[in-house]
Amino acid sequence: MAQRDDAVQPPLVLVANDQEWSARSLESILAPNGYAVVRAHTGQQALDQARTQRPDLIILDAQMPDIHGFDVCRMLRDDPRFSATTPIIITTSGPSGRAQRLEAYRAGAWEFLGQPVDGEALLLKLRTFVQSKLEVDALRDDTLLDTLTGFYNMRGLARRAREIGSEAQRRHQPLSCVVFSPDHGPALDHEPSGVVERIGRVFREAGRTSDAVGRLAHGEFAVIAPATGPAGAMRLAERLGGVVEAAGVAREGNGPIRLRAGYCAVSDFGASDVDAVELLLRATTALRELRESGDPDRVREFAAQN
Repeated sequence: MAQRDDAVQPPLVLVANDQEWSARSLESILAPNGYAVVRAHTGQQALDQARTQRPDLIILDAQMPDIHGFDVCRMLRDDPRFSATTPIIITTSGPSGRAQRLEAYRAGAWEFLGQPVDGEALLLKLRTFVQSKLEVDALRDDTLLDTLTGFYNMRGLARRAREIGSEAQRRHQPLSCVVFSPDHGPALDHEPSGVVERIGRVFREAGRTSDAVGRLAHGEFAVIAPATGPAGAMRLAERLGGVVEAAGVAREGNGPIRLRAGYCAVSDFGASDVDAVELLLRATTALRELRESGDPDRVREFAAQN
């Protein structure tokens, strides 16, 4: 069973409630039983805290002063920056009949409770909910795939890069890595999940079956391309960037997405002193240097510093 060391990092609960007496009552139940608590007094604060603090569980009052708790819950469930495994409990001092309970569940709540809350029952629920979340998170961290796109995550791509690199080294073949990100605007991680999924679909349809594709931090996509030297890496970067642009994938307020790319390639991997993971890191460095330079070029090769 996956568990965290509570002495080091206790489970974090976000209590979102504008009624001081109610919030303090919950805190008096949670804190003595090993939970760390952060507070929010409005629906907007709850959204902000949930995205930045990444709590293990949220206790959200339905009657928030600015945004109804059901709507806050829906917004969090629709937000790709917020973990789908995070339990949300909605409480209410108002009506708590079947209709309200069903509405809370439709909004994505794990539980709906009337006030005053039964402290002992709440603690039992919290223990079960938090254990479930931590176990699912541990399994997700152990996987090699990005759940949104089905491509490799960073861990999976690093492992696959070593496997491809070992084969390229044995055969003295060329090997390349190309990393892509948006030309302008915020990282893709700040976009609705559908935008990232559409780009991933374009990569899957246009990519070569021999290539390993991954989704990295900051919404960057990376391609490990076997049997591909520097000239081939340049063509690969231009081709995939052009396909995404032609597909017309757009993000709200920023227009169609255009990609820039950085790459690192060696003509004979068997004779190279760079391992495959370092190839990936160098391609990422080339991309970020290109984005920061203001250079109009769309593709940049990694250049080692003398």
